[in-house]
Amino acid sequence: MTIAAGTFGPLESAGPAIVWIVVLTFVFLECALIIGLFLPGDSMLVTAGIVLATHEAGAQHTWALSAGAMGAAIAGNQVGYAIGKRSGHHLVARRNGRYVNARNLHKVNVLLDRHGFWAVLVARWIPWVRTLCPMVAGAANMDHRRYTIASSIGAVVWAPVLLLIGYYCGSQLERVPWLMPVVLGALVALLVVGTAAGVWGYRREMSKPVEDVVVDDVHR
Repeated sequence: MTIAAGTFGPLESAGPAIVWIVVLTFVFLECALIIGLFLPGDSMLVTAGIVLATHEAGAQHTWALSAGAMGAAIAGNQVGYAIGKRSGHHLVARRNGRYVNARNLHKVNVLLDRHGFWAVLVARWIPWVRTLCPMVAGAANMDHRRYTIASSIGAVVWAPVLLLIGYYCGSQLERVPWLMPVVLGALVALLVVGTAAGVWGYRREMSKPVEDVVVDDVHR
């Protein structure tokens, strides 16, 4: 085992279980609920890949977790769509909110109406759009079959790509023993701080006055 694994004993002794729990939870929340807007999803996937690179069975776990993350993303997308569908064209925004505001909901609505299938694919790679897109698509009565196909294709590409980037970057870092603990420690610290800041930002956003937003039908 590398020096990185020895330096981060708790991560090694716990095995990949912690990584699995964190990744699947974050991915699902980011694709299903508003709080996902404030979580560091992309950086979390890359960090998870680097952490798994310190384990002897890291490659197997990375590929298996990629499949699990796909499933969590697809499930999250369906939950977000169902929430929007039940809203009956009305979504709740926050007046003067940073992300959950009428302007952003309108932007996503227009994007879906103009580009439909392709907008859902592109949304996967834009953090705030990734979370708002399912709810807006549901509220705007986007064809569920087209939405499901597009969001599933996006999930199949998004999660594995970022996890594998992290894993292979971690594999390269292990060639320089002193560098891995530094990089891994910095990334884990940033992830913890980013998550704490995200939860604080979510609470602050939700404390702002409620604003009703009417979403137009999507015709593509």
